[in-house]
Amino acid sequence: MPQSPTTLPVGVVIRRTRSKSRWVDWSWAVVGLLPGAGPSNWKEIYRKGDSVEYHASTLSLELWPSDTEAYLMELSSREPSAYVVFTMDDTSKKEDIEFNLITVSPYEAQDYLDGGEARVERVAMPRMLRDIVVDFCRHLHTEEAFIKRKRDKLRVDQKQDGIGDARIRQLSDVYRSPKSRRKGLT
Repeated sequence: MPQSPTTLPVGVVIRRTRSKSRWVDWSWAVVGLLPGAGPSNWKEIYRKGDSVEYHASTLSLELWPSDTEAYLMELSSREPSAYVVFTMDDTSKKEDIEFNLITVSPYEAQDYLDGGEARVERVAMPRMLRDIVVDFCRHLHTEEAFIKRKRDKLRVDQKQDGIGDARIRQLSDVYRSPKSRRKGLT
């Protein structure tokens, strides 16, 4: 029976800065996470000049007992991080940014990167969130013993099945290629 995930609300802080590109007015980057945050819809939390930080959205972080190996892999990295997956149109407006997922599994983040349709940003995991993930893994992770596969005792090298080209009707050299039927070619 599959177990259900443990969920935790996590706020996403995104920073808008003036772009250095002449084709795009604004650049967006996820700069922080707020574990246990309440609902938000683009609440401005900091402003300095053209740079503005918003508590843009609150997503549910799902921690699955079956993914503890991935979480431990991330926790063992130099800087444990969480990954925010979002989509964004090319218009650079905050209304065009849609947050899809937050995860602490590097494997799940890689799946979204491989797809290429979503943007994935790595954000340093706050201490409180790191402690929650460590505690989750400590209680639910079980090491799986490596089981080496044993070979069958069947000897498959005794029978010459599928050797050579089936179009050749001779037994002399089964590895040569068939001759062309055109004149002049051998």
